[in-house]
Formats: sequence, structure tokens, C-alpha cells
Amino acid sequence: MANEIWTIKRCLEWTKEYLAERGEEHPRLSAEWLLCAATGLARIDLYMRMDETLNAAQLETMHAAVVRRAKGEPLQYITGSTQFRMIDVACAPGVLIPRPETEMLVEEVLNYLDAEVLSPEAAARQRVELPWNDEVEEARKAEAALADERATAERRAANLTAADEAALGGDVLGSRAYAEELADREAEEAAAQAAEAEAAEAAESELDEYGIVIEGAGQETASAQDAASPAPAEPRIARVLEVGCGTGCISLSLAWERRGHVTCTATDIEPRAIDLATKNRDALGLTSDEVAFSLTNLVSSIPREEWGTFDVLVSNPPYIPTDVMRSLPHEVKDFEPDLALEGGADGLDIFRRLLNAAPYMLRAGGLFACELYEGALDAAVEICRQAGLSDVRIVHDLTDRPRIVRAIVTEPKQRI
Repeated sequence: MANEIWTIKRCLEWTKEYLAERGEEHPRLSAEWLLCAATGLARIDLYMRMDETLNAAQLETMHAAVVRRAKGEPLQYITGSTQFRMIDVACAPGVLIPRPETEMLVEEVLNYLDAEVLSPEAAARQRVELPWNDEVEEARKAEAALADERATAERRAANLTAADEAALGGDVLGSRAYAEELADREAEEAAAQAAEAEAAEAAESELDEYGIVIEGAGQETASAQDAASPAPAEPRIARVLEVGCGTGCISLSLAWERRGHVTCTATDIEPRAIDLATKNRDALGLTSDEVAFSLTNLVSSIPREEWGTFDVLVSNPPYIPTDVMRSLPHEVKDFEPDLALEGGADGLDIFRRLLNAAPYMLRAGGLFACELYEGALDAAVEICRQAGLSDVRIVHDLTDRPRIVRAIVTEPKQRI
């Protein structure tokens, strides 16, 4: 077998059939992921280079990966990474794998920060379309016809041809939305610069009654306006506290998507999580001033002087009810850490502790937001209301299941 020629096409087809025989739900997608990891190619490149031959090292890597996947190990652990919103996140055994539902939790926090905390300039953006993954692939197929009709308009808006889109990496979920956002931002910046230039030219080119430029008039007017107008207030930096950071995907996304406007403090009780989150932060080029990770139990490490200073307390805590743990899929139950999954009899053990901490950690008007088990949201809402929080809401996930509870702390507390 070592002397056989294994092209990308042959390896892809063989892996797909091998995994399908062993009960893989999405064998072709899994085969593509594994091949991408083994070769370093993007998915689009696999199909453009089908006749290329794998070398010995790539074959060895692929063989080990296929064996692991056939045993049910999650793809993200095998490949070592996954995509989360606009960033790539390293994954490793012992740390919970980021889920699409958590991307929506980030979106809820960003919506709050944009509306209630950040300056209009910091908040100005186009809404990021969250990446879809296998869990909602069937829902996407039902909308395929509509998506095809929108594709041309979307490419035109982003100034992309189909070839351009492929070159950007059609294999990267959400790349079109990202490209649109970049194009819109560039258009907005160009329009703003043009408006500024026009205003400056008009100010500097004041004319007399004969249409002759009055030299220096614009500068004098601008100087007078500057002297009369107070200096603009410095935009406030939002402060976010995350409890149970895992890979760091929530805090890193918040700091990355609002860089310079948001700082995060994130905690976890698992040393492997803190190590991995720090690795992910460093890979993004973020600093410890932007995202600080702390190994601690819940909020125990938060200095007393920082209590009541946070704008948001956000968490994706362990929330699977104990009885439900037994019915989890094999690749979750047998490979992902129980510590990051099990939430007690009703799934709300850690949630209750976080809710108790929220009035001490948050300023007045601060947001408390948690991702929870779909069957526990009604109870969570009632607990929040009994605790005196206001504007308590449930947010549904991509499959229309209740998934997030968010509420506002109106009366902060101080421990004596």
C-alpha cells in the first residue's frame, strides 16, 4: 500500500466511503476537513488539485486522523481548530468546542454594547451574518433558491465576481458576509473622506461678493469654531467579564470585532482552558490588556476595586441537566469534558451562582447574558425576575430553540 499512488481525489473518495460505513453522519464533509488539515489546503483547493499525489507524511497524518474520526472523536480535536464568527480558534481535548449558538451570544453582547455603551463611531458597522454549519445545513437547503437569487446582488454589493469569491475561499463559512462587511466599510470610509475633503475645501475657499477667494478666511472660521466648541469627550471603553472562557472564543471575538473599544476579563477553573485561550489570544495578536485570562473559580479572582465596573457579564456555563448527559451523542459524551457540560439536576446550578454575582460585578444598567439548555429558559427567566433584574428576555438560536437569557441589572449591590 505504501507504494500505491494516492491522489487527493482517491483519498477523498476512500475516506468518505470508509467513514460512511462506520456511521458518520456527514462523511464527505469530514473527509474534506481531514484532508485540509493533512495537506494544509483550503476546501476549494482540494477540488482544484484533485490529481495531485499525497506525500508519505500527508498519508501518515491522514491515516491517523481517519482512525480517530472513525472512533467518534470530534473533528475539531483532530484538526486542532475551528472557525468562530470572524476568527479561527485552536481546539484541544479537555476544552469545550465552540458551538454556533455561542456565536449568537456574542452577537447579543455586541448589540447591547453598540446601543448602550460605545460611541456611534465605534458601533458603526454592518451586521455580521453568522456562519452556518452542519447542524443547520438542512435549513439552508430549504432556502437555496432564495440564496441563489440573492447571490448576484450580494456579489455586486461586495464588488465580487464568482471567481473572486472562490479565490477568497468559498470553503470558509461566512466569507461572503465578511467580504460584504469589508466592502461596505471601505465605501463608508471613502464617502466620509470625500465629505470631509469637500467641507475643508469649502471652508478654505470662502469667496467675496465678486467671487474672489478670501485667503485665510476658512482657517480663521475654523479656528473660531474650534475655540468656541468644547473638545469632544473621549469614547468610553466597554468592560466585559466572561466566566468559563474555554477556548476564549467569546472574549476574543468581542475584543477582535470591537478592537480598541472593548476590553475583556475572562476566567476559567480548568488550566488547559486558560492555556489554550492564551494561545488563541496570542495567535490573534491581541494583548493581555485587551483580553486578560485568569485561572479561578467563577469570579473569585476579580479584585474588589473592579466590582461594579463591568458593562457585561457573559457566560456559556455548564448547562446540560444531569439526566440529559446520558443521552448526549457519543462524540460529545465520550470526548468533551463533563466539567464544561453538566449543570446539575435542572442545568441551572452554575447559572444561579452567576446570577448571584451579577449585581456585584455589573454597573447600573449592565447586561447579564447566559447561554442555557433549551428546556431551562423559562425557569431562568423567572429566577432573573425574582432576583430583581429587569428587561428579561429569551433569545432563540439558529434552529429556533430558546437558547439565551439576557437581563439588565438595575440595582447594583455592594458587599460590606
